[in-house]
Amino acid sequence: MPELKEIASQVRRDIVRMVHDANSGHPGGSLGCADFMTALYFKIMKHDPSFKMDGINEDVFFLSNGHISPLFYSVLARAGYFDIKELSTFRLLNSRLQGHPTTHEDLPGVRVASGSLGQGMSVANGAALTKKLNNDKNLVFSLHGDGELDEGQIWEAVLFAAHHKIDNLISTIDWNGQQIDGPTDSVMSLGNIQQKFEAFGWLTLAVNGNDMDELVATLEKAKSMTGQGKPIAIMMHTIMGKGVDFMEGKHEWHGIAPNDEQLASALAQLPESLGDY
Repeated sequence: MPELKEIASQVRRDIVRMVHDANSGHPGGSLGCADFMTALYFKIMKHDPSFKMDGINEDVFFLSNGHISPLFYSVLARAGYFDIKELSTFRLLNSRLQGHPTTHEDLPGVRVASGSLGQGMSVANGAALTKKLNNDKNLVFSLHGDGELDEGQIWEAVLFAAHHKIDNLISTIDWNGQQIDGPTDSVMSLGNIQQKFEAFGWLTLAVNGNDMDELVATLEKAKSMTGQGKPIAIMMHTIMGKGVDFMEGKHEWHGIAPNDEQLASALAQLPESLGDY
């Protein structure tokens, strides 16, 4: 799927430029999840860039690990939610594009503030239940970091979703093995995340999150598994910093900005396809 791969490359260019220009932000996880978000917004979800906050009669997405906002903003802009030129305002004073997505700026595409980790699955549960109660056949998608699973609220929501048979929810875990303080296995071992979700009553899938064709096929399969009485979790194996060789697999790039020389090196590795903002 060359078109999706080209969009993902442009999104990665946006990410490194935004974080560099602001001298602040989170490039590592953003780069790792660029393929997933591109597939979701340009292939998988049924959504309307004209944007209604209630999300009635369309698929909705919640970003739980809100620090990867550069990725979220780039994909929303490239998908038509707002002018791509606004990406140049990332993290500036009074910008709608703050370091973590918020709702009081009324930025199209953002339905929940996600600066505090661990809350997105609870929100996704509520939205998915609302759709079921309203006989809305569309789906709810959410994205979570593996380090975020250290938060106890996640597991309460995982239990809740299974107990209430929230089978119109597809939650993806970015399993890159890295978090702000180091490898997840060193900070607090998560064990086998897929087995945990299965033990909690979820249907699960695994995917290489940096292989676009495999991603699309897995997301389509996840959609086909909805309506069977169980929520669905995708274990998405990614490389932090994917696409930029000196960032790949290094937890240090969780939340630091590239300097001028590093930006030039990163951009040289990422083909431009849609035009920079």
